[in-house]
Amino acid sequence: MSYLQHDSAATGTPMRFSLFTPPGEGPFPLLLWLSGLTCTEDNFTTKAGAYLAAARHGVAIACPDTSPRGEGVADDPAYDLGQGAGFYLDAVEAPWAPHFAMETYIVRDLLEALEGAFPLDAARRGIFGHSMGGHGALTLALRHPDLFRSTSAFAPIASPTRCAWGRKAFAAYLGADTSAWEAHDAARLIEAGAARGRFDDILIDQGTADTFLADQLKPELLEAACAAAGQPLTLRRQAGYDHSYVFIASFIEDHIAWHARRLT
Repeated sequence: MSYLQHDSAATGTPMRFSLFTPPGEGPFPLLLWLSGLTCTEDNFTTKAGAYLAAARHGVAIACPDTSPRGEGVADDPAYDLGQGAGFYLDAVEAPWAPHFAMETYIVRDLLEALEGAFPLDAARRGIFGHSMGGHGALTLALRHPDLFRSTSAFAPIASPTRCAWGRKAFAAYLGADTSAWEAHDAARLIEAGAARGRFDDILIDQGTADTFLADQLKPELLEAACAAAGQPLTLRRQAGYDHSYVFIASFIEDHIAWHARRLT
């Protein structure tokens, strides 16, 4: 288990990530984990309890930070915008555009840094995440199906164009033209036929006691989009679970095994 830092051309800042590689020489399949609002590269590593399962299945897991950080990087006092809230897209509006290029960072700079230095198999990648990171995992997989063979999520922001978190972030990062927002909305992308036939299934776990369920996460919109588009979806509503890492730790082994079947 390692914590590393590298310079990103996309963000113009040093970016941190954590990396677990299983025993052996590799090359290993790679899972990217994208974390939620306020998180860093450390939350999943310390709270998810994922690495025993990853070792059993021979899968590496990388966890990037959720945004650029540092002196000169724009921020906002609110927890749901700015540092810690990159939303895994490339901002085009001031003051965010100079550094907040999280989509390009993930799909280009991070993958190049990982696969250039570690025994990872570029042909066997999956992506998963939680909340804002679940949104990121789904949209990046749908927007870059050539890069990822599998995708899953815990309590994702399923349709950010239709919730307050997403509308606030998209207006700030992408501007007032709402037509540009739909390219970063998993439910809208599936409705439009993104990556049709590319993923044999998408796995979602959602806690029924999640306080953000009705107003922010709205998995029923993703469910309806998949049904209309003919996209296989396994949506598991887990009774009594909230939005915390207790929820993630309870089902993380299922997700790792699910990805491993598609990557190994």
